[in-house]
Amino acid sequence: MWLVILLLILALLLGGIGLFVETFRWILIIAVVLLIASILTGWMRRA
Repeated sequence: MWLVILLLILALLLGGIGLFVETFRWILIIAVVLLIASILTGWMRRA
């Protein structure tokens, strides 16, 4: 019984870490897109 509980807690922990990493990756992608858009906007205004 303890083994089942331990495996369940481990699965929930690893799933939470995986969800955090996936969310962080999407936030990073959005930040890079916004950075590129702001660089292009600044370059167009200056030109």
